[in-house]
Amino acid sequence: DIDKDRLEFTARLVRIAAEQSKAEIRIYATTDRREALKDADYVVTSIRAGGMEATRLDLQIPARYGVEQGVGDTIGPGGVFYGLRNGFTLLEICRDIEDLYPDALLLNYTNPMAILCWAIKESTKVKVVGLCHSIPNTAHLLASYIGAPLDEISYLAAGINHMAWFIDFRWRGVDAYPILREKLSDPSIYDNPAHPAYHDLVRIEIFKALGYYVSESGNHLSEYLPYFRKNIKLIEKYRVLSSSRRLEMQEKARLMRDEKLSKIVEEGGQLPLRRSGEYCAQIIYAMETGTPTKIYGNVENTGLVTNLPYGCIVEVPCMVDDRGVHPCYIGGLPPQCAALNRMNISVQELAVKAIIERSREGIFQSLLVDPLTSSLLTIDEIRRLTEEMLEAQSKYLPQLR
Repeated sequence: DIDKDRLEFTARLVRIAAEQSKAEIRIYATTDRREALKDADYVVTSIRAGGMEATRLDLQIPARYGVEQGVGDTIGPGGVFYGLRNGFTLLEICRDIEDLYPDALLLNYTNPMAILCWAIKESTKVKVVGLCHSIPNTAHLLASYIGAPLDEISYLAAGINHMAWFIDFRWRGVDAYPILREKLSDPSIYDNPAHPAYHDLVRIEIFKALGYYVSESGNHLSEYLPYFRKNIKLIEKYRVLSSSRRLEMQEKARLMRDEKLSKIVEEGGQLPLRRSGEYCAQIIYAMETGTPTKIYGNVENTGLVTNLPYGCIVEVPCMVDDRGVHPCYIGGLPPQCAALNRMNISVQELAVKAIIERSREGIFQSLLVDPLTSSLLTIDEIRRLTEEMLEAQSKYLPQLR
């Protein structure tokens, strides 16, 4: 970490966790990236270039133009600029990996996942797999909707990050979609704040329209589509967050987290340790021991999903063993699902081009085809929005021409 104070704090937390779990590991902390990468077999990236100061700009400036974002880290104005900042930084990291240990596997958790993995694939020879928890989290949700134990359901999902489709969903080997439709037809669940469907209206609407459940929360999904954020009334109807509410909740959550962890560090308390559901450790364990495992990863589309563009980044099941990560062939997605994916892939493709070419015009063009932004603004307004964001974030983007 380049933030020395944050680095020291995190290192103390890791040492507490290692001591609690009696893990026989050595922990090193450094602000020198090249020192950290030396002899690495695995590199895990989770960064926020520009910090929360830049994230506020990602959300606040578009909101002044009427573009309300619930997260702003995938596509849209927030996602594209987040991708620029993180993209330039990750490409620097990748060049160091190529120089120091080119056989290392990069496990990326940084968003916007598809844009960043695509830029890395286009610009470097680094082996990269993008990791996200949205598919397993959605599987948990679907199991709860139909009242099934998690270990009794099976599923196959594929698409793009934050918009993968559950193209098969079964309970005890039987198609579970009819049960799901029946459960979601009960109007009372939408008036009950304790029921998960209360805050899942966007996904349920898309499910009813297209016939397949999608992998990302409604608050997030609503940013990638032109249907749910045209005005405040729609935002309220679908119970998704405005930009200001998102920032308020995010900053409050970060403050509460830091206060809780600081207390543990200062007072010598216990960390609430539990096995993570994230794929990173699962991948490393499989590769080091040869014990096969299955994950969902974001990888290059080498014909894996036949009706999405060749070379884009797709999220598909992957088998992992001591020979590496092996993406699985899917074939074609349902055409209506692939169509929505391709809308988002167009934004990703132009954002990647803007990163690689360091092009201000490329940034504008990526926002010009963004589903949400283009449903709200004229070409001239998108141009002004782009220029205002470029000016406000110039100190974070010295690479741009």
